[in-house]
Amino acid sequence: MEIEEVPLNARILSLIRREGITKLFPPQEAALTAGALDGKNVVLSVPTSAGKTLVSELSMLKVISEGWGRAIYMVPLRSLAREKYLEFKKYQSLGVTVGVSIGDFDSPSSNLDEADIVVLTTERADAMIRHRPEWIHDVGIVVADEIHLVNDESRGPTLEMVLAKIRWLKPDVQILALSATISNVSEIAGWLNAKAVVSDWRPVPLTEGVLLDGVVRLADGSMRFIRRRTGDDLTDVILEALDDDGQVLVFVSSRRSTMAVAKKLSRFVKTSLDAETQEELRRIGLRVIRGQTYPEATRLLAELITHGVAFHHAGLTNYERAVVEDAFRSNMVKVIVATPTLAAGVNLPARLAIIRDYRRYESFRGSYHIPVLEYKQMAGRAGRPKYDDHGEALLVARSLDENDFLFERYVLSEPEDIHSKLASPRALRSHLLAAIASELTRTRTEIERLIAGTLFSYQFSLQSISHLVDSALRFLIDGDLVLQEDETYRATALGRRASQLYISPSTAVLFREILEESDQVSLLGALHLVCHSPDQPVTYVQRRELEDYEYLLSHHLDHLLVEPPDEWEEPDLYSRFLGELKTAQILLDWISEESERNITERYGVGMGDVHRFAQSAEWLAYAAAEIARIAGSPHAPFFRQLQERLKYGVRPELLDLVKIRGVGRVRGRMLYQSGLRTIQDLMEAPIERIALVPSVGMAVARSIKEQLGTPTPMLDLAEEMDEHSMEQALIDEFDVLE
Repeated sequence: MEIEEVPLNARILSLIRREGITKLFPPQEAALTAGALDGKNVVLSVPTSAGKTLVSELSMLKVISEGWGRAIYMVPLRSLAREKYLEFKKYQSLGVTVGVSIGDFDSPSSNLDEADIVVLTTERADAMIRHRPEWIHDVGIVVADEIHLVNDESRGPTLEMVLAKIRWLKPDVQILALSATISNVSEIAGWLNAKAVVSDWRPVPLTEGVLLDGVVRLADGSMRFIRRRTGDDLTDVILEALDDDGQVLVFVSSRRSTMAVAKKLSRFVKTSLDAETQEELRRIGLRVIRGQTYPEATRLLAELITHGVAFHHAGLTNYERAVVEDAFRSNMVKVIVATPTLAAGVNLPARLAIIRDYRRYESFRGSYHIPVLEYKQMAGRAGRPKYDDHGEALLVARSLDENDFLFERYVLSEPEDIHSKLASPRALRSHLLAAIASELTRTRTEIERLIAGTLFSYQFSLQSISHLVDSALRFLIDGDLVLQEDETYRATALGRRASQLYISPSTAVLFREILEESDQVSLLGALHLVCHSPDQPVTYVQRRELEDYEYLLSHHLDHLLVEPPDEWEEPDLYSRFLGELKTAQILLDWISEESERNITERYGVGMGDVHRFAQSAEWLAYAAAEIARIAGSPHAPFFRQLQERLKYGVRPELLDLVKIRGVGRVRGRMLYQSGLRTIQDLMEAPIERIALVPSVGMAVARSIKEQLGTPTPMLDLAEEMDEHSMEQALIDEFDVLE
């Protein structure tokens, strides 16, 4: 189908043509034929790069241009939300406004009231529904990207319930569900009352295979030999792809492996780079290093980038991941070695995708084979549209037996069916409380009608979940989160606030019980209470650290607000408890202004982990303050200050300074040590004195003065926007978006 044949107005089609799109791919045409532009629900299961996003864009623009309502585009991860937001901004030239919301669950997001397209993470969409903003009733279409993640134990129940709630509130809303890999697509389509569009067509053909001893065995039965140069299969096949101007993604099972493999490859990859590319990579590498005490992992990443190689895992900061991803998209970085989270995180295709590790280890589960669905997600990244005429995905075998096993289990197999994970007690409690607190459901009959709209009910029948609903309701009533009056359920003040705060009912009950009973709260005790919440991500204690943290526990028992479990009767809970204590220590160092280098090296974590721990703990500290207020506990001000310290990573005396944009924990401390300790000091000080403070400079000093209402004459542009300040502006823009 020619793009001119699409039933949209000429201005929209003209913009799409300017993007280089003149014809629809076969799966795109099939989606339109199925009614995607006519308000019909569609489940689109087609490979990566086959055009799912364009179908969603056309469908959203149709709804908006025809006045049928606004659009929600829902993604599982913040990184995807960032990517889609930037992608959709091109339609602002048509008068289509685009908004994004990915954090601050408690915000009613009034700034999104006027947006035609709202990009949300699944959790953010759920939080918004709990606040019931007026504009939610104006939604005409919801796009659920990566719909297969309904199968995920952590994210799946929220995705499932969000779709059920939206269909409850807006029965005529259009649902467009997207995925690259759904085996039981007809079942998902049946749940959503949708038409299924399934295709294996790809703009760049994909071949899957297994590599062993220099021989690639492909799915079509053919074989090819790679040129032996280094004696290492992985290195040799990567160099072969680079010789052909390809890029490579290598998936390994652990963070340590990402760094080790990237380091090993770097000296070989560097030899394939021309002088111009090496110079640009040097500049990109310098962008990664910020501040004077950056972690060793950051230094290594910057060095590897100059060689055309990078690693990518959850321990990197959002900024570091964005630099790596952008450098790969621009074909500067040639090889990324990543954990599998990259496969689901962003649209980052490569000529060659190598799955080196097909086993994963988790502390409470041991070693196990990754699902076929996950393998297919990684393999699907092979093949760059507009650059490659083919893509190749290879598993790496170490023996003939393993070669046969990998071929049968992964290359020739279909992904596992997708099943609801809503039966989780924790998930049910949270979503039932949210439905009752927002007055979406008031009676058991209404609860059952809401549950009837879930995938769980479609797959297993309502009766099979009824006893789980009973159990969840009993927990909410016993925890004083919900009141039952005859056949009607009503949320208490505590229950309503817990739902609005987007914390689990278990966390709300924990905080209330502890804070009501505690006369005094120490800093370590408060941080550990936050880390003891089921909503807080925590690190783990390695075997070599065990003695240290058991010693720490024994010497701080009086400061902790939660009793430790018995080491022998509940070993798993005891291990988790020590991990909570370690995470609390990390957070204590963070708010004590320890350097990034010291924190990461002392605890064996990445700064991305520290930021993730701190951001979650910041929110939970705020939640604890709110719960304390409702419960009549005197500890609310303590937790409010703790929340702010966790946000900025500072001691109390810097809190006023770091609230100034551009003044972080390092600059704040420098200003304080220079005698500029208050807002009044900064207002009265000459700009030249502020600029002379280490790490500040004239551009930041001018910004401080302007924010405090004391602007100064403009500097020459070249003087003001030096390379450092321009880079900081880019960083600030990224941080605001995140």
